[in-house]
Amino acid sequence: MIKGIDVSHHNGVVDWQAVAAAGIEFVIIRSSYGLQSKDGMFEQNVTGAKAAGLEVGAYHYSYALSVEDAIHEAKNCREAIDSTGQLLELPVFFDMEDADGYKRRKGFAFNPVEITAMCKTFICNIGLDCGIYASYSWLTDYIDWRSIGCAVWNAQWSRSDDIKGYMWQYTDKMEINGKLFDGNIKY
Repeated sequence: MIKGIDVSHHNGVVDWQAVAAAGIEFVIIRSSYGLQSKDGMFEQNVTGAKAAGLEVGAYHYSYALSVEDAIHEAKNCREAIDSTGQLLELPVFFDMEDADGYKRRKGFAFNPVEITAMCKTFICNIGLDCGIYASYSWLTDYIDWRSIGCAVWNAQWSRSDDIKGYMWQYTDKMEINGKLFDGNIKY
């Protein structure tokens, strides 16, 4: 098992040398979100993480409300990744959850068949190694990840990973050099 973190612009400027010195070997960096938005720290984070010797992957936070939106979001994510001019060693993960309540406010039906179709559509349209990120409850209640056949990153903040897919996000309180990060294990 390999230890890693995930970051976005919400983490501010990251001391990548301190991250590597703490025994972290990989990072998943938010590249983009929604139909057109890019994470303002993506390129800087990719460059810094690679310079510190970490393996890098990415994630896209979805605001998709339809399969058509998922196609546009895949294009947005791919453009953000391509704009760095660097190759990623790890997959791109599609985060379809509704952490900020946007989908609920827009009247999204939360239909598991539709959500699974949206995930599959994103994966099929990005043209990169791709997987699904979600909490354990989303992976059991809303996303039929087994039918998609992709890498699975389970967010389950506990002592055990009930999915044991590609990766496990086990905490949001990993402290490195005085800053908190989401902690992950890659199998």
